[in-house]
Amino acid sequence: MKKTSTERRPPPGRQPFSLKARINSFRYAFAGLRQFFAGQHNAIVHAVATVVLIIICVFVRPNATELLFLTLVTGLVWITELLNTAIEKLCDLVSPGFNPKVKFIKDVAAAAVLVSAIVAVITALIIFIPRLL
Repeated sequence: MKKTSTERRPPPGRQPFSLKARINSFRYAFAGLRQFFAGQHNAIVHAVATVVLIIICVFVRPNATELLFLTLVTGLVWITELLNTAIEKLCDLVSPGFNPKVKFIKDVAAAAVLVSAIVAVITALIIFIPRLL
């Protein structure tokens, strides 16, 4: 069947929308999470911290705005750790030996995780300390 000029065609090099491809993209994402938790010690540290935060929230009962901020900064820590892991793996693939430029990239990526964790802790302290005093 010939397509009419009013039918939408994907741009050159792109495939049309496929529900199966979208479902597969979720499978790949969950596979990435499984690999992340299986191979990264920091994932366990962040998981424990997240569980501790949830337990504290159950007892302290932050309001909706506070809970939103806590959720955002916790998500920020998880996202930066996932990106840091991806950057480290890519650097190891591209440059298996020592390279000062790769060291710099890895150090900066790790610093991003540290900064996000510090922001998360400060946010939690701002919310929880007044309630505990």
